[in-house]
Amino acid sequence: MGLIAREVERFGIPTVALSIVRDITEKTPPPRALFLRFPFGHALGEKGDADRHLDVLYRAFALLFEAREPGEIRDAGLRWRRGGSPAPDWEAWRALGPAAPPIADRG
Repeated sequence: MGLIAREVERFGIPTVALSIVRDITEKTPPPRALFLRFPFGHALGEKGDADRHLDVLYRAFALLFEAREPGEIRDAGLRWRRGGSPAPDWEAWRALGPAAPPIADRG
């Protein structure tokens, strides 16, 4: 994944990889990665748990805005658990800042 992400970034498109196997991510580091202690095939969380999915996406976007060093691998701090997740914190989403314009609009 890291090799692909670096190539995508070479064309000016920022990336964040979702990682569930940290040692492999460290060997082929993407520009940014969010490490999750989740089972294979469930990088966003349990099927149907939209609140958890949004939480993981929020953490990925936060990493995109906050990462200062190339190759940063941030631990999401989440643990796999079945059942409901807390509702999204929409104020935290709004505080992430303005989104970059689409690639086609950058001139």
